[in-house]
Amino acid sequence: PRSELSLAAFALLFSELVQYCQRRVASVAELQARLAQLGHHVGLRALDALVARERPGRRETKVLGVLLFVKGPLWRALFGREADKLEQANDDERTFYVIEREPLVNTFVSVPRENSSLNCAAFAAGLLEAVLGAAGFPARVSAHWHKGTTLMIKFDEAVIARDKSLEGR
Repeated sequence: PRSELSLAAFALLFSELVQYCQRRVASVAELQARLAQLGHHVGLRALDALVARERPGRRETKVLGVLLFVKGPLWRALFGREADKLEQANDDERTFYVIEREPLVNTFVSVPRENSSLNCAAFAAGLLEAVLGAAGFPARVSAHWHKGTTLMIKFDEAVIARDKSLEGR
């Protein structure tokens, strides 16, 4: 059965997670790296449960299919709604963007002025990187401030080559 977590409980847990990490690092970059690492652990566990529930016996083999899975069912299961937008970079066929105007992970975290560049969506970036890697689509994912928060996904060359060979069939 699907279990729901209240928004207040999530906000409290995530806020405590950020504070815990913040006390153990010296810079914003280290804090974002630590959040991404923790997100990676969550992503590995979330994928199995979600695929078993949403797509029993079916595995995505194409880049577009896995990206639509990420934007829809994955985002809904983790954050309660679909991601706002999915785009491909104009100049690079390996780069895609998941755009979230107001990500849940940034909503309940107040950032002091000295850490104004902190983007707690690094947690979601780590989570997404783990999900894509475990699904057989290795990629680098990073969080950026652009149109809200943008998660930049840069797939490995082998993934794009495999996708092109599947299109040729």
